[in-house]
Amino acid sequence: MKKYTIHRDVSPVTTAIDYASELNEEQRSVVLGDDGPILVIAGAGSGKTRVVTYRVARLLERGIPPGGILLLTFTNKAAREMLHRVEHLVKIDTRYIWGGTFHHIANLVLRQHADRVGYYRNFTILDNEDAKDVVELAVKESGVDTKSRMFPKSGVLKELFSYAANTMHTVEGAIRERNPFFYDLIDEMTSIHTIYTRRKRETNAMDFDDLLTFWHTILSEDPELRKAYAMTFSHILVDEYQDTNRIQSEIIDFMGLINRNVMVVGDDAQSIYSFRGANFQNILDFPKKYEEARIFKLETNYRSTPEILDLANNSISYNTKQFEKNLHSVRTNGVVPVIAPSRDVIQQAEFVVQRVLELADEGIPLEKISILYRAHYHSMEVQMELTRRGIPFEIRSGLRFFEQAHIKDVVSFLRVVSNPNDEISWKRMFRIFPRIGKKTADTIYAFIKGQEDPFEPLVSKKIADTFKSIRKENIDVWAKLFSELRDLKNDEAPGDMISAVLKHGYIEYMKFTYPNYEARLEDLGQLINFSTRYNSLDSFLGELSLMSGLSGEEAVAEGDFDEERIILSTIHQAKGLEWQVVFIIWCAEGRFPNPKAVEEGAIEEERRLFYVASTRAMDELYLCYPILAFDRQAGHIIMRPSRFLAELKSSCYEEWSISEY
Repeated sequence: MKKYTIHRDVSPVTTAIDYASELNEEQRSVVLGDDGPILVIAGAGSGKTRVVTYRVARLLERGIPPGGILLLTFTNKAAREMLHRVEHLVKIDTRYIWGGTFHHIANLVLRQHADRVGYYRNFTILDNEDAKDVVELAVKESGVDTKSRMFPKSGVLKELFSYAANTMHTVEGAIRERNPFFYDLIDEMTSIHTIYTRRKRETNAMDFDDLLTFWHTILSEDPELRKAYAMTFSHILVDEYQDTNRIQSEIIDFMGLINRNVMVVGDDAQSIYSFRGANFQNILDFPKKYEEARIFKLETNYRSTPEILDLANNSISYNTKQFEKNLHSVRTNGVVPVIAPSRDVIQQAEFVVQRVLELADEGIPLEKISILYRAHYHSMEVQMELTRRGIPFEIRSGLRFFEQAHIKDVVSFLRVVSNPNDEISWKRMFRIFPRIGKKTADTIYAFIKGQEDPFEPLVSKKIADTFKSIRKENIDVWAKLFSELRDLKNDEAPGDMISAVLKHGYIEYMKFTYPNYEARLEDLGQLINFSTRYNSLDSFLGELSLMSGLSGEEAVAEGDFDEERIILSTIHQAKGLEWQVVFIIWCAEGRFPNPKAVEEGAIEEERRLFYVASTRAMDELYLCYPILAFDRQAGHIIMRPSRFLAELKSSCYEEWSISEY
């Protein structure tokens, strides 16, 4: 197709931007670059937001109309901050720039064209909770008997439908890829998805995934509309391109079809969200789709010391699928990163917390220190040690370990065995089972409370004589489970008791209740290992009560740190953030990298995760792992350092030997 350009009578914006002093050479080459497709590989801490902001300002300077610029970001806050900065730079009203998340822009487009996908333009957008309610209604309408057998909860179904939409899979394809244990439910789940889709259309409502799906649909199915939008936007800029999924990538290609002035900014080395549907190939394949694309690299890092960057560069160099780059720091030399093996997980926690206190004494505020980990359960012992010492902390990866629903569920079984008068635990426990709601649980508890031995009707199955509506499967499970739990109480074996609860139905319950059931199962495995430290059920439960009874507010009130709090986070949730000091715990083979990822051939994404964690640190980096770990099944295990540590050149770190006195 021959390209013909209209020269609009738009006066360039007169500004006083001093690009030479406000941007480094790498950044300046992007900002002042010519039109055409551009891929910017922006290393950690290299100022990519600054580059996008100044590029928009430069386009306006050149006379590009604000309405011809499309800026796609992963949060609306990021877009607002960028455009506010642009206004400050060029003194122009940026409201006519289309800026925001993919979902925000999709909403703008569909408000004009919803009729093309069978909706009215005043459609409602369902938030996640509303969407789950509609899924629940679809389940009821489908006629699937969810009472006679286990069936996925609405949250699990919604998560699966969302994954299917974002990866452009069918429901069956998503099940095969994400939840193969639901394979025998494909027909029912597909039917529910069909009803869910119809119900949304009948009520003129879309969920978040529909916004992208329908935006893609109207562009892919209507060549004239696709051409109109491609002509409207002369320049498209996309932030965090490595986190885009397939549908987002195709939307960008549609919108940039004619002018091809598509600038994508991202870091392939920080692509870590495949579990959400992000497609790593998008950034790798950009130069293949846009053969005339120029590639720029931002390798000057303003965050970390040279020593931390040496370690990060050395680690990521082992990945074969990447755009090679070498981050270099503008800062002066600092502290060499530390590898700190400890005797066991208890000593690991003691080391981390003691070192945190030392750093606080040196004047580093607690909120400038972070403890990162691959999986939420890795933080349990550190949480306990911080709590014991009254050090306030904030968990970014979820609830405190002992306050999580699945932990409290399983512990409720142990509590009723220890204390048969524990009404709250009895009722919580009963409500886990199918077809038992609050009212039925209250009635069952009132009955067993009046028995001389509350467990006897359960073990003997005589409870079925009084409650004829209770499923036979529940009766059978209770008989086996409580018989086993009573015997195990005599053995003072809380770990075996937890295993019994898991074996008799709780694992299945998690699969059908929680989208992240595998992570929750890991938590419970850690709880079992933790329980082996106690020689009685009562001492174990007493410790749990103490650990879950201290709230964050109490910790702050009792500590001497005012509102300061140390941050605990999974690495996934730490991306984009930075701290003066970072501890990465459980850097041990079998924990990090995640064993399942190794089995599935995803080792390079795991290494990218290690790279992201390392580059969160500004001044000091500590890589910790226990030499000895305990597994209830295998006993004491010698832990090897993570392959990500073993790969490092010795010049990248110093090793500390931890002793006690």
